[in-house]
Amino acid sequence: MRRRLILLTVAVTGMVVIAFLVPLFILVADLARDSAISEAERDAESLARVLSVLTVEQDVDDAIAIVGEDRIAAVRGSVALSDGTVYGQAIDPDEDLSPAASGSAFVADVDGGIAVYVPVLTTSGDAVVVRVFTPDSALREGVVRSWVVLSALGVVLVAIAGWVADRLGRTMVQPVNALATTANELRHGDLSARVEPAGPPEIEEVGLELNRLAAQISRLLQAERETAADLAHRLRTPLTAAKLSVEGLDAAPQRDRILADLDDLERTVDHIIREARRPVRREEHRGCDLAGVTADRCRFWSPLAAEQDRRFDISIVDEPLPISVPSADMEAVIDALIENVLAHTPDGTAFSVNVRRRGDVASLFVEDAGPGIADASAVERGASLGNSTGLGLDIVRRTVEGSGGALAIGESRTLGGAGIAATLPIEPTS
Repeated sequence: MRRRLILLTVAVTGMVVIAFLVPLFILVADLARDSAISEAERDAESLARVLSVLTVEQDVDDAIAIVGEDRIAAVRGSVALSDGTVYGQAIDPDEDLSPAASGSAFVADVDGGIAVYVPVLTTSGDAVVVRVFTPDSALREGVVRSWVVLSALGVVLVAIAGWVADRLGRTMVQPVNALATTANELRHGDLSARVEPAGPPEIEEVGLELNRLAAQISRLLQAERETAADLAHRLRTPLTAAKLSVEGLDAAPQRDRILADLDDLERTVDHIIREARRPVRREEHRGCDLAGVTADRCRFWSPLAAEQDRRFDISIVDEPLPISVPSADMEAVIDALIENVLAHTPDGTAFSVNVRRRGDVASLFVEDAGPGIADASAVERGASLGNSTGLGLDIVRRTVEGSGGALAIGESRTLGGAGIAATLPIEPTS
């Protein structure tokens, strides 16, 4: 915007300067020509008057001798007599002197410049003509210098206009840049960011409205987080009752597994409450190891897969895969994908989890031998092809895409059922 304003101002000012300078250039050239012609006319008339006075008592030759040919030549002059004699500068024989000889003064263009012709009135009645020549160099004397001065003045005016436009543009662009910076901070989760309203009234009003919007978002988000915390806290009572009931059962493998599941559920509820009770936070860049998290979650789900008589194939690269997704969020992604298989395919259906590395990208594949996902819209929030909330795949999509990755849903190439692939960029290690 600032550059465009400067370019626009320079272009408009340049056109205005050119519109004034072109006529001025022409005027300067005309003034220089007129000045040279006027000087030649004065010299010719002065010489003609002197000769006219001297010829009252002297003949023409004596008068010219009194004036002196050097003085005549000094003004680039010539004196032509009726018998063809020429004193001073030579005259081209082809020049027509008859109008001056008849008593008319005139100016004519000649080879290399212009000539001024003035008749001399003599008592003897002889036709005497004074001619003063002005070369082209004299007609253009000082013109180039004047043009250079005017051009420099035009450049200075354009430069001043550009400088003023730059100052003006800065007063407009800086507040806009401040708005963009604040908006970017808000986009990255810093809802405490505010802009200092400045600049033109319209931009200042935008700054005020942005601050009001940020404050309103903070209030709404905090209220939503408080509601989520309250709802999670209400789960504590039935969760505690369920744990007490299970603990009262006789010792058995199923009892221990249910207690472990309830402990994990309790930790999840506590995590939700802690996160929801925290003030609105900036986005934190705490990543995790995709390979390690996937291995942990696969170990967690393996007993349930075995209980449902499912073949569970696990293939994870033997190297760390650092990604920018927090560990808790990645656990939720893997749990949602595996739970999706366990909940929507019949018991005994095989499935697999594969983690691979391809250059700077880590890939997570979850495939099954079930009926597949017929509608790709299942990834949308609230969409469900079964008896579920429709939030699982949407959580996966938002988490993956939020870290700069991509989620694809299709058909498994190895098992024939559904295939879900999540690709995540690998964080560079220092």
